Amino acid sequence: MIDENLVLKLRDELNVEFVDVRIQDYYGETLILDNGVLRESIINRFQGVGVRVLVNGVVGYSSTNSLGEESVRQAALRAYKLARTVIDHSVKVDYYRRPRSKDKLFSNYSVEAENVDISDKIDLLRTMYQTSREIKEISSVTLRFGYERDHRIYLSSNGDHVEFTNRLIGISARLVAHVEGHYETFYDHESKVAGWEFIKLVNWEDWIKGRCKLVSETAKAPHAKPGRYDVILDNDIVGLMLHEAFGHASEGDIVLAGGSILGGRIGEKVASDLVSIVDDGLITGGIFLPYDDEGTPKKKTYTVKNGVLNGFLHSLVTAKVLGGEPTGNARVMSYRHPLLVRQTNTYMEPGDWKVDEMMKDLRRGLYIRGRGALGGQVNPLTGAFTFTSGPSYIIEDGEVTRLIKGVMLSGLILETLQKVDAVGRDLIVRTSVFGGCGKDGQMVRVGDGGPHVRVRGFTIGG
Repeated sequence: MIDENLVLKLRDELNVEFVDVRIQDYYGETLILDNGVLRESIINRFQGVGVRVLVNGVVGYSSTNSLGEESVRQAALRAYKLARTVIDHSVKVDYYRRPRSKDKLFSNYSVEAENVDISDKIDLLRTMYQTSREIKEISSVTLRFGYERDHRIYLSSNGDHVEFTNRLIGISARLVAHVEGHYETFYDHESKVAGWEFIKLVNWEDWIKGRCKLVSETAKAPHAKPGRYDVILDNDIVGLMLHEAFGHASEGDIVLAGGSILGGRIGEKVASDLVSIVDDGLITGGIFLPYDDEGTPKKKTYTVKNGVLNGFLHSLVTAKVLGGEPTGNARVMSYRHPLLVRQTNTYMEPGDWKVDEMMKDLRRGLYIRGRGALGGQVNPLTGAFTFTSGPSYIIEDGEVTRLIKGVMLSGLILETLQKVDAVGRDLIVRTSVFGGCGKDGQMVRVGDGGPHVRVRGFTIGG
């Protein structure tokens, strides 16, 4: 196995400022049951090593799928040659010198999902499918089982040696209802950092039945009229908005490139006093990320504290350039990829309000739900966003009444955060084994969430 001594030797042999090595061993499973037919059964397994060198302020990177010492040495040599080739045409960088990291951690699990027979997983999906067929309005059902084990080791010439393993498991459903000539599509999932024990703890028949009934009722539901509404946003839609419309704007490399509305605004008021936004690799319900892919501890990072912009998310390089501290947000999709600044679990901290108190105080408005949301578009430079929610509700006389189809939310994120006038006490953060966050061709697992939040004067489209 590769150790710190090899990394030190490579630094000295190549006569460079810095060398680090990222080792990855990945195992993933995907099962897709499409209307009762098993369409896919995939096992994805790979391992490899990525090597980064810093040569006179220029970064070179190379990788290999062999863990042998000679292969790693050759990868380091290729990275060195690449850096030397472009040394006269590249912007020079430096990195933040932090204390060395030494640790070994594993996410919690009881039953290793890899050891569970595939027939048990298929049988579960088939049972869920048969349950869904009891709802006559359902015309199409696609079910997925997903599991991954991602083991990573980080070594550097500064003496870092960090090792951690993350396990993530879940089930998703894409449902189509056909009611009185109207079609409605709904997608949902449940994922957790856990092993097979999570699957055994959930009543999946009740889970799928409830979602089938919801999409059937939504097919018959009306649209909300376009306009400006006072709204209550649930945990899921709060997380989606914060991750997409605010979180990307807080990433140090986007700030450094001049692509963020938040650039140069640290210390400014950017949200209501009730709003504190956090990026945290260890929050319950989110992904498990105790260290990033530079071996930096993923500490709890406030990007906004009581409405004031507190800082950005950083790698070792962006922290050095922008005058911050590394926050543990340098991440890669796999050992083959270069580092980017990425979010981990993005959420708003809870406040003091109960949800029913918010509604009674609101009297009339909309209750916007995130389950089944279809995503949208954002522009980190302006803070403009457009999202489509999941099935939602009208609030009348302080009570949830009529179901409506998903609504189109649009606005500017900083203006929206300024209009927050109530924050709930019910923090929920979720993650997914079926997707994540995409950036520059790389997808990484993330989590997001928050409490219920009330916003005045939200624009709802048609």
